[in-house]
Amino acid sequence: MNATPVRIGATPAAENEAFVASVATELQAFLAEKQELMKQISPATLVLVDSIKALVTGGKRMRALLCYWGWRGAGGAPDATAVIQAGAALELFQAAALIHDDIIDRSDTRRGGPSVHRQFSTLHADSGWSLNGERFGQAAGILTGDLCLSFSEEMFSRIGSPAASRARAVFNLMRAEVMAGQYLDILEEVSGPSKPPETAVDRASAIILYKSAKYSSEHPVVLGGALAGADEGLLAGFSDFALPLGQAFQLRDDVLGVFGDPVKTGKPAGDDLREGKRTVLVGMTIDAAGAEDREFVDGNLGRQDLSADEVARMRSIMVESGALASTEALITELGQAAFGALARLPIDPDVASALSVLGTAAVSRTA
Repeated sequence: MNATPVRIGATPAAENEAFVASVATELQAFLAEKQELMKQISPATLVLVDSIKALVTGGKRMRALLCYWGWRGAGGAPDATAVIQAGAALELFQAAALIHDDIIDRSDTRRGGPSVHRQFSTLHADSGWSLNGERFGQAAGILTGDLCLSFSEEMFSRIGSPAASRARAVFNLMRAEVMAGQYLDILEEVSGPSKPPETAVDRASAIILYKSAKYSSEHPVVLGGALAGADEGLLAGFSDFALPLGQAFQLRDDVLGVFGDPVKTGKPAGDDLREGKRTVLVGMTIDAAGAEDREFVDGNLGRQDLSADEVARMRSIMVESGALASTEALITELGQAAFGALARLPIDPDVASALSVLGTAAVSRTA
């Protein structure tokens, strides 16, 4: 179900536009099916699908586009149903991860609006229902995320490509690694203060690898290539490009979580500090700061009631200790590694150009 058919030879920008439109159409039709199903169960459950639909409408579609250009780099046709369905499955998985992540991080906002569990808490309050509205919101959010995971699996299972089994292995690995990475993340939040500060960066780097880098970039590109029948050499080349890109992407996200403009990021300033995220940026700060500053950061990270002045002091420590500059240097280094690997890939110049544009946007974004 391709919304905007595109010919081979069209510009990468035109292919991007057509593919994004096709994924949107696929998602719209799929979720319309699910709305009918929920209506048969009970009209009260329609809000679950409505929440998912709102979350997968719009967005950058970065993972889906990386999958598409992995597919095209391996010789896949631009308007094939298989890659559109793969892109839609990735978008549903991303939405499920965001729903659960916001609950784990106790985050009230997503993309400038209320997060899904907060929407349900508000529904509880507006409806005048009994018992605890916060608990209802979190429970409903968990169930919505679980439903979205189920939808992602169902969408992927519709792919009829002969190479779907190879892509299935990538999809399964991606989902397992994200869940493991999420656990390592929350484990670090509670156990990090008791561990040696000199290993904080290594621990945060491992979390980045499995929670974000692989599923944000590496697995989508490799999945698209595998779906199109790429050989192992090309898939390895895709990994060499996309893995450091994913690491740089997450490091940029961590910087924006502390220093980003709330108007652009859709999140309050310093939100990551209140959520207690022990990122590479935080690890570098703890490793490089003096004893007093280290104690301040370590002792206040994760406090929900951090004041604006306390957030400002943490930012100042990150700058003065050199941690921010070191993180930016690491982003640059990883970006160079990614683009160097991209230059060595035996792919069509248009595919290389499209991947380069996506990569540049990922490491230099402001939101």
